[in-house]
Amino acid sequence: MAKNKGSSGRWMSEHMSDEYVKRAQKEGYRSRAVYKLIEAIDKDRFIKPGDTLLDLGAAPGGWSQVAIKIVGKKGQVIASDILDIEPIDNVDFLQGDFTKLEVYGALLTLTKGKKVNVVLSDMAPNMSGQLSVDIPKSLYLCELALDMAVKTLTPNGYFFVKVFQGVGFDEYVKACRAAFAKVIIRKPKASRARSKEVYLLASTLKSL
Repeated sequence: MAKNKGSSGRWMSEHMSDEYVKRAQKEGYRSRAVYKLIEAIDKDRFIKPGDTLLDLGAAPGGWSQVAIKIVGKKGQVIASDILDIEPIDNVDFLQGDFTKLEVYGALLTLTKGKKVNVVLSDMAPNMSGQLSVDIPKSLYLCELALDMAVKTLTPNGYFFVKVFQGVGFDEYVKACRAAFAKVIIRKPKASRARSKEVYLLASTLKSL
């Protein structure tokens, strides 16, 4: 038990001294994860003014904060999570499991039946610390996000998803490449070096 407390204390100390945590607090963002998205957008320009965007696993809402600033009043950001989030101006939030028919239907209602330009997914399971358990759970969420992206994106839309490297990673990349004409892998600077997470950016749906 003492070991766990020590480990927790080290994590908290590292977290509070983290430059991205400090920046997020200073700039009014809800999580340090926003800088992973911001770096990717700066590099690949895949979110544009006027876009309709779906943010899966949105809690606590940092990515939606970034997205709504870019898409502007002529665009739309729809955030979804099983957890509740504090309201964000001009962001449509839907609480629930998007794989459930009623929630999926509600998402489609919010889009007014139109295809979306971007699907974001920063979803992750509750981590146990055991990679043999955590990575399969994470990949399952990634597969759900990919399915949602294929169903809802415009032909030239973008899918940006967090994936943990490990068993099943290569197969997931292949699945994305089977669905999209272009798939690139990014490791943002804000992603901790020891983390196995990377981000896939897929674009241009193939005819399935």
